[in-house]
Amino acid sequence: MCMGFGCNAAGVIGCRIIDSPREKLISMLTNAFVPCNGRFPLLITISTIFFATGVATGFSSIISTIAVLLIIILGIIMTLVISKILSKTILKGISSSFILELPPYRKPQIGKVLVRSIFDRTLFVLGRAMQVAIPAGAVIWLMANIHIADINLLTYVANFFDPFARILGLDGYILTAFILGLPANEIVLPIILMCYIQSGTLVDIENTATIGNILIQNGWTYITAINTMIFTLLHFPCSTTLLTIKKEAGGWKWAILGFVLPTICGIILCTILNLISKIIIL
Repeated sequence: MCMGFGCNAAGVIGCRIIDSPREKLISMLTNAFVPCNGRFPLLITISTIFFATGVATGFSSIISTIAVLLIIILGIIMTLVISKILSKTILKGISSSFILELPPYRKPQIGKVLVRSIFDRTLFVLGRAMQVAIPAGAVIWLMANIHIADINLLTYVANFFDPFARILGLDGYILTAFILGLPANEIVLPIILMCYIQSGTLVDIENTATIGNILIQNGWTYITAINTMIFTLLHFPCSTTLLTIKKEAGGWKWAILGFVLPTICGIILCTILNLISKIIIL
C-alpha cells in the first residue's frame, strides 16, 4: 500500500514478497485504491481551487491539505473493505502467518543495488508505460484535431458519455479525460482543460486561478469537484499497472478485475453523493 502512493505498478511488483498466492492477489487488486503520485496533482489542484479559496491566507494550505488527506483516508478504508470482501468471496481461504527474520548484516553493494533497481524495476515499468503511451498520445491528438461539421471527435465522444457522467455528478469531458488518461493519470487534468478551451494539443497551465476560472466557467460546482476527487481516487488504474497485474498474476482476468473493482466503487460512491446533493438542494 505504501509503495502504491509512489506508483501503483511498483506497488504491484512489490507484492512478489508475499508467499500466499491468495493474499498476493488481494494485495495486487487493491493497490490502486490508494492514490499514486500521478493523481496527487489533480487532487491538490481541485482542493486548492474549491476548498482553499476564500480562506484566510494562513489556513488555505491547511484546508487544502485536509481535503486531500480525507481522500487518502477514504482510499485506505476502501482498501481494507474490498480486501475483506475478496477474502470472503472469490479469494477466500486460510490466512497465512507472517514471520520476519532479520538477515545477517552485510556491507551494501551500491553498484549491484543500482543495476538491479534500474533493470529489474525502472526499465520494466517504463517499458510497460511505453507500450500504451505512444499509441494513446496519437489517438488523443487525432481526436482533438479531426473535425466533422466543425466539431472535433473529442466533443462527439464527450457528448456520448455526458448523460452517464451527469449521473455521477461529472460531465462528458471529465469522464472522457479519465478514459483517455488510461496511459497515465498525470494527463487527466491537461485533457480536461484541452477539451474546455478546444485546444488541439494537451494544455499545461500552471496558474491555479486560471485553471479555476476555466473549470467554473464550464459549470463546475463543489459537488463536481468532490466527485472528481473521489473518481480520481476510485477509478481504473493506469495501463502500466494493469499490464503489471497481468504479468504478476499470470492472466488477463486478474487485470480486468483490477480494472473493474475500483471503477465500480467510484461509480457507486459518486452516484450516491450526487443523488444526496440533489435531494438536499431540492
